[in-house]
Amino acid sequence: MSEQRAGGIDVSKAWLDVAARPGRPVARFANTTAGHAEVVAHLAALPVEERPAVLVVAATGGLERGIDRALTAVGWTVVVVNPRPVRDCARCLGRLAKTDRLDAEVLARYGETLDPEPRPRPEARLQELRDLEARRRQLVEMLTMEKNRLRQAPPRTQAGIRRHLEFLREELADVTRQLAEAIQADPTWRETVARLRTVAGIGPIPATLLVLDLPELGRLDRKALAALVGVAPCNRDSGAARGTRSCTGGRAAVRTGLYMAVRSAIRGNPAIRACYTRLTAAGKRDKVAVVACIRTLLASLNVMLRTKTDWDPQRVQPTTTPA
Repeated sequence: MSEQRAGGIDVSKAWLDVAARPGRPVARFANTTAGHAEVVAHLAALPVEERPAVLVVAATGGLERGIDRALTAVGWTVVVVNPRPVRDCARCLGRLAKTDRLDAEVLARYGETLDPEPRPRPEARLQELRDLEARRRQLVEMLTMEKNRLRQAPPRTQAGIRRHLEFLREELADVTRQLAEAIQADPTWRETVARLRTVAGIGPIPATLLVLDLPELGRLDRKALAALVGVAPCNRDSGAARGTRSCTGGRAAVRTGLYMAVRSAIRGNPAIRACYTRLTAAGKRDKVAVVACIRTLLASLNVMLRTKTDWDPQRVQPTTTPA
């Protein structure tokens, strides 16, 4: 168990609930710029012996970024964590009820018990481009929804849907152009995207996604990278029972991008197609084979960026897949 003092901050759209220590009164502040300043003042006013060494904040769809920046700017150590293990921690502590104040206390207890490690913060420009990439995905989703609506829409509403589709296409083209220009303006990103695109099946969109949302590519070993993306099979065994392996967690956007890239690679990349064919011939289901091909592709991309070499099908090492 960690001996460091930890605080917890539960973030919602309107409020910040701050627990300076487990078991201490929880203070509430507005989730605004003024409220962020009040949180900083509140923590600074604590006696030195009661000040937390680290503040744990659960990721809340970006709502936590304001207080994270405000606290980091004045020297506080802030750790943004996945809310799922925090909720599991609450159940372990017998906290079955859920309120914002209870969540703040659990975050503080989580920090003191597990001593989570602060993650490197992306620089402002990288975060800006990640937001732009997220917006591109949103536009693609909205286009798909509107296209589906158009198929069954009554004639009276079809004209409005078509106008909206045209607007969304223009927005998507503009966001895609901005991303491409930003990548081309940075020599390192430009070189990485060019190298990734030597792989048949990886176009400009998945290459940009990997550069922005998977900067660890080329720096980790293949198993850690597969777990980070969420394509590493997890055991489900107990005693003599052997459960079905499944993948969970990870970076959903990256995993989806790689899934689509592998689908394309199965058609146009002989090395990936051979991997897929071998697995399906052995009786693996389609999606199981595709996920295994994602691990194979990911491992190859990892080697390419680490060694600064282009795609070489002779160096592809097929990964194993659960029985």
